[in-house]
Amino acid sequence: MSGQRKFAKAASGSSPESKGSKGKNGHAGEKGKAVKKGLHPRNPHRERYDFPALMQACPALTPFVSENPFGDLSIDFSHPEAVKVLNKALLKHFYQVEHWDIPQGYLCPPIPGRADYLHYIADLLAAYNDGTIPKGKQVRGLDIGTGANCVYPMVGHRVYGWHFVAADIDPLSVKSARFIVESNRSLAGGIQCRLQKNPDNIFTGMINEKDGFDFTMCNPPFHASQEEATAGSARKVKNLSANARKKGTPPKAAAMQSASGQQPVLNFGGQKAELWCPGGEAAFIRRMITQSVDVASQCFWFTTLVSKKDNLPGIYQQLKKVGAVEVKTIDMSQGQKVTRVVAWTFLSPEQQASWRQTRWSK
Repeated sequence: MSGQRKFAKAASGSSPESKGSKGKNGHAGEKGKAVKKGLHPRNPHRERYDFPALMQACPALTPFVSENPFGDLSIDFSHPEAVKVLNKALLKHFYQVEHWDIPQGYLCPPIPGRADYLHYIADLLAAYNDGTIPKGKQVRGLDIGTGANCVYPMVGHRVYGWHFVAADIDPLSVKSARFIVESNRSLAGGIQCRLQKNPDNIFTGMINEKDGFDFTMCNPPFHASQEEATAGSARKVKNLSANARKKGTPPKAAAMQSASGQQPVLNFGGQKAELWCPGGEAAFIRRMITQSVDVASQCFWFTTLVSKKDNLPGIYQQLKKVGAVEVKTIDMSQGQKVTRVVAWTFLSPEQQASWRQTRWSK
């Protein structure tokens, strides 16, 4: 029935492991290759990193790779530069992004988790397109808070051919993202970078009257304050250090603290707008939901990552209050880390059918 609210939980993101013998870390995989728990079945990063192939694609990675006490090639994941160069290698090897870099101190996201979000969006679109993933330039996505790294639009464009608007409130992030796009022939014409001039807005002033998006996506600022973000960074560094020692690989001192010896340096970096905002994740998503109402007919699915499970009840309550027609929750996991995507639409079944026929049947 048109306008009926449907609150459903999508299938869990925990994907079945491939059959085969066990790898060194004990996870089943094909031909003895270890498979990372929880990643989407189409995610090319499910198997352990093939460092010889990555070093061949990006020779700059070579100095950071060494054999650990278990006889496996690896890097020190607590070392910021090692993580950044690993990202360069992954983007070049898997997605043909030849030129990628970010300003010092900006967020350097883990590629496997970013790819997962996109694959689950593809599944969500397919579920409303007779099981077929709509691909190509007619499919448009809006990445809220793309950051200086522009990873979501790059991976989405390279894997599915989707076109993106990459938005951010930080001028340097937009400048960096635009430079990445303009430096890679493989991204030509596929990504438009836009600056959100009002930091209090998300969709307002960003989605123009003539815009139509098949989905929006967002990884909201997690913390509520600078102090909370700093404390979280310290915990992350401590955990990385303990994990490195457990594996017999002493963490690099540079990753443990700044030159002053006071502030922890997080391996994936991050600026204020990338890590925290007043009210944290819950407040940001509330603002996103409120502003989505004003552009309800211009987007099929609004989506966002939700890191804190305790925020879900409030999110569901607000979506019901604003009249979302359907709401879905998609569980995702990578090893021990569990997160989820919440997606909502204001389109009635009839409007959904019209959208599919108009935009995805070309």
